[in-house]
Amino acid sequence: MVLIPLIRDYIDRMLQDISGMKVLILDPQTVGMVSVVYSQSDLLRKEVFLVETVDDASSSRASMAHLKAVYFLRPSSDNVQKLRRHLSAPRFAECHLFFSNILKIPQIQVLADSDEQEVVQQIQEFYADFCAIDPFHFTLNIHNNHIYMLPTVVDPPGMQSFCDRAVDGIASVFLALKRRPVIRYQRTSDVAKRIAQETSRLMYEQESGLFDFRRTENSSLLLVIDRRDDPVTPLLNQWTYQAMVHELIGIENNKVDLKEFANVPKDQQEVVLSAVQDDFFRVNMFENFGDLGMNVKRMVDDFQHLSKSSQNFQSIDDMAKFVSNYPEYRKTHGNVTKHVALVSEMSRMVEERKLMQVSQTEQELACASGQAAAFEAVTSLLNNESVSDIDRLRLVMLYALRYEKESPVQLMQLFNKLASRSAKYKSGLVQFLLKQAGVDKRTGDLYGNRDLLNIARNMARGLKVDTKVCPHSYVTFA
Repeated sequence: MVLIPLIRDYIDRMLQDISGMKVLILDPQTVGMVSVVYSQSDLLRKEVFLVETVDDASSSRASMAHLKAVYFLRPSSDNVQKLRRHLSAPRFAECHLFFSNILKIPQIQVLADSDEQEVVQQIQEFYADFCAIDPFHFTLNIHNNHIYMLPTVVDPPGMQSFCDRAVDGIASVFLALKRRPVIRYQRTSDVAKRIAQETSRLMYEQESGLFDFRRTENSSLLLVIDRRDDPVTPLLNQWTYQAMVHELIGIENNKVDLKEFANVPKDQQEVVLSAVQDDFFRVNMFENFGDLGMNVKRMVDDFQHLSKSSQNFQSIDDMAKFVSNYPEYRKTHGNVTKHVALVSEMSRMVEERKLMQVSQTEQELACASGQAAAFEAVTSLLNNESVSDIDRLRLVMLYALRYEKESPVQLMQLFNKLASRSAKYKSGLVQFLLKQAGVDKRTGDLYGNRDLLNIARNMARGLKVDTKVCPHSYVTFA
C-alpha cells in the first residue's frame, strides 16, 4: 500500500492542468494532508505562488484577478458556506473546486446557485481525506478521539462527529486505493461495531456504485478493533527512531518542534521528518536506538570527509564543481545537523529520566510474571527522583492492568504512593483505565494467563463479520 504517491498524484492532477499563476486555498485539515507529501518547492514548480487558508481568504477583500484559485477542501457544511460567500463576491479570475471526499447533491446545488458570475470552472472529488504520514500509515488527526471511551449518553453529538470522521477517512482511503473491503469488527465493542456498520452502509448501499471496482485476486480486509483490548502497548516506552521522536519530543504532520530545547540551533528549532524528503530518515525510521546512534555517527563521519574534500581546491575546475554541488552540500549539512540534534536531545532525555531502567520494568510487567518482584521494582522507581511523573503514572497503570485481580492491597499502596509523589496525578485516573480496559472488559488473552474456560468463552465472543458483507464468524486474539 503506497499512500503518499496516491496523495501526490491527486495534487499533481489538481495543479498541472491549470495553466498560469495560481493560489492554493486550503482548510485547516487539508493543510496537513498537503504539507506531509508536497513541499513548497513542489508547489512553486506547479506555478503556485500563494497558499491561503479558506478563513484568510474569507477575511480578505483584495482583488487578485491575475490569479486562478485552486480550492482543496473537506466537503463539510462549514466549508461549503464559506465557499458560497467567496463565490458571491469572487476575488479571482477562475475558481477550480476540489473536495477531499464525497460531495452531496444539495451541496453542489448550493455552490451552483452561488456562482452567479460563473467563475467556477470545475468541481471534482479527489479522495485524499487522510494524512499520509508515510507510505504505509495514515492518520485522521482526530484530537478528541478519547470521546469513544465515554458512554454514548455523555456526548451524543461528539460521538457522532467522531464516528462520521472515522467513516469518511476510511472510505477515502479505500476509494484512493480503488478497493471495496470485506469488513470485520470486534463485536464486544460498541464503537467498533458502529464504525464498521456505518462504513458498510456507505460502501455497499448509499454509494455502492462509487465503490464498484473490478474484483482483484486478493480481496481487501478492513478490521475494526478497539484499542481497549490491548491497553498495554501505548503505555510502553518505544525504542525505534520515529516512535521515540513521537513519544519524547512530539511530531505532528511530520513536523517536530524543538523550540523548548536549549541546545538546538536556531535554524533547527522546527524540522521536518519525512520519509519522502529525507533519505536517512526513510532508512532509519524503524531502527532501534542503539543502531540509530551508530548510523548517525557514520553519517557525521561521511559529512566530515565531504567537508574536508570540498575545502581542498587544487584548480578552477575544483572550485566550479564545489559551486555546482553547493545546494546539495547545504542540504546534507542541514540533514546532519537535524538528526544529530534530535538524537542528542533524545539521548539526554533517556539519561535524565532513567528510561532504560523504566523500560526494563515496563517490559517485565508486560511480558514476565512475578507480582512480588514487580511491586518492588515499581515502588523503587516511584521513589526515584529522576523518574518523571508521566513515567510513574505509566508504571502504575501497567502494574494495575497486570495484577488488578491478584493484589488489590498492593495496588492501593501504589495509588497512594503515586498521589504523594506526582503533583499532577488526578485521583481515579488509573481506576478509570481499569474500568474501561481492565480484565473484565478485554476480549483476548492479553497476558497469556487465562484458563481454558475463559479462552473458550473468548472464542464465542471474538470478532464478528458484518453479515451484509460476509456471512460467517471470525475469531482473533490480542
